[in-house]
Amino acid sequence: MAQQQQISLPAKLINGGVAGLVGVTCVFPIDLAKTRLQNQRSGQQLYRSMIDCLIKTVKSEGYFGMYRGAAVNLTLVTPEKAIKLAANDFFRHQLSKDGSKLTLLKEILAGCCAGMCQVIITTPMEMLKIQLQDAGRLAAQQRVMPSVVTTLKMGGTSAVLSRAYNTSPGPQLMRVSATQITRELLRTKGVTGLYRGLGATLMRDIPFSVVYFPLFAHLNQLGQHSPEDPSVPFYWSFMSGCLAGSTAAVAVSPCDVVKTRLQSLKKGTNEETYNGVVDCVRKILKKEGPGALLKGAGCRALVIAPLFGIAQVVYFVGVGEFVLGFSPYNICSA
Repeated sequence: MAQQQQISLPAKLINGGVAGLVGVTCVFPIDLAKTRLQNQRSGQQLYRSMIDCLIKTVKSEGYFGMYRGAAVNLTLVTPEKAIKLAANDFFRHQLSKDGSKLTLLKEILAGCCAGMCQVIITTPMEMLKIQLQDAGRLAAQQRVMPSVVTTLKMGGTSAVLSRAYNTSPGPQLMRVSATQITRELLRTKGVTGLYRGLGATLMRDIPFSVVYFPLFAHLNQLGQHSPEDPSVPFYWSFMSGCLAGSTAAVAVSPCDVVKTRLQSLKKGTNEETYNGVVDCVRKILKKEGPGALLKGAGCRALVIAPLFGIAQVVYFVGVGEFVLGFSPYNICSA
């Protein structure tokens, strides 16, 4: 029993990491479209829909333009998803130590704790990803509206960050990596620069986990063969993950819009800046209306549904347990 407990956490971390890598690779172009749709303002709309955004991205930036920012996401999604799934499982286990069935309130509490844990990785990951994803939109905006001069709203122009968003007409855009942007943010803003929008990230991820994990647990339970045989077919876990993920994603979409706006360092001249969550919500409602808080909601649902469907299949199939079963770790543990 002790050995199983010891192996349990590493296995769950592996499961979460594998699920994140596979899921992000599949849905990243849709996530890029979501970011660009959320950041465009009324009167400066370059994209009419997700499909229109992807078509224009491929035409102007090539096929791999749809994967701008994917490297940082693939690098950090492993610990992010691993922490999220393992933390939820850990807290559910702690809250059910007395042997009683988890109540809905305890399931919500476990999801809340998982959401709080993951922002350690999620906030800097999203911060860097958004800068790289939105660069193409700003470049396209510059081509469509040459009079628009983009400015950096972060207390001084950085040479590195300026090159990341170079939109001058030339044979080739100067691009920088997430590592260079990270160094520049650390130099100019310190660690807090990477955690810009932390409050909005918490506002999104905690409610998401509160909705997702209990809903998934109950949906997945419906697929059990019988009370005596609690096993669930993998396709049922996938469908449960998709449905719970898309429902939670749409529910917290307004928080995701606010987070994206706050974390975008680069603004067009006519694009306002925000002083915190409340100011962001107030300006969006005043200038763009309530509908703006749901920008990219469909894209986000399409991203999250397969992402968490794949995550739950990997988790329940037990890829981590399989790997550890044939690793030196298992031999040493024995």
